[in-house]
Amino acid sequence: MASAARVSPRMMLAALALIVAGCAPLPQYTSLRVEQRPSPNFSERRPNFVILHHTSGHSTARALSTLADPASEVSAHYLIARDGKIYYLVDELKRAWHAGASYWGGNRDLNSASIGIELDNSGVEPYAEAQIAALLELLADLQARHGIPTANFLGHGDVAPGRKVDPGAQFPWRRLAEHGFGVWCEPPDGVTSAAAAPGADGITLLSAFGYDVENSPAAVAAFRRHFGLSAAAEQTPELTGQELALLQCLLARRHGP
Repeated sequence: MASAARVSPRMMLAALALIVAGCAPLPQYTSLRVEQRPSPNFSERRPNFVILHHTSGHSTARALSTLADPASEVSAHYLIARDGKIYYLVDELKRAWHAGASYWGGNRDLNSASIGIELDNSGVEPYAEAQIAALLELLADLQARHGIPTANFLGHGDVAPGRKVDPGAQFPWRRLAEHGFGVWCEPPDGVTSAAAAPGADGITLLSAFGYDVENSPAAVAAFRRHFGLSAAAEQTPELTGQELALLQCLLARRHGP
């Protein structure tokens, strides 16, 4: 007769911890009278977005101080310095205070669903190569561990149009998309409004992509900033034929296989 499989002490401890966790009293938040029946069947909540920011400063030390100051009431999960050093500030599975009042695709509380990453940058300077290389490594790690969808790598300016503009016009969104972090299409040349697909209403398309269109000019500006359409910044809030075609391409990429 085959001997019984040996169970290592580590496996026994892990099983015991699971049992104890299932039997331990739950932290109770309701004032209603309830009977606790703790279940071991649970896990930590999983982030589904990454929101990118810039610090608007010139000093990593100052950024670290601000992000750790209780009076500031602002934080992020990670901060990446210009030299590529990565600082881990808040548990990934906890809610950091980085997005504030925010919206994307029906989600009105991005803080509760995202990981926030600050990049030490003034907002007008080019991003350092070491910093972007470190960011790409961190994003790959986060995506692999949490299964974050390609389309859910966004900027603060995307989820808070009219209130925020970071990570700014210098940020290399196209490069990130080439690595699988965000969607990208090249703006088509020579497209007129007449050539855009039927029913291509700009505000409807922006909303379908995820933007909060309550302040439609701010949503248009955020879209143009993210996709390198700065030449159109002085145009009216009405999207051009080229921009409508770009949005249609982005929506196809987002919802494609």
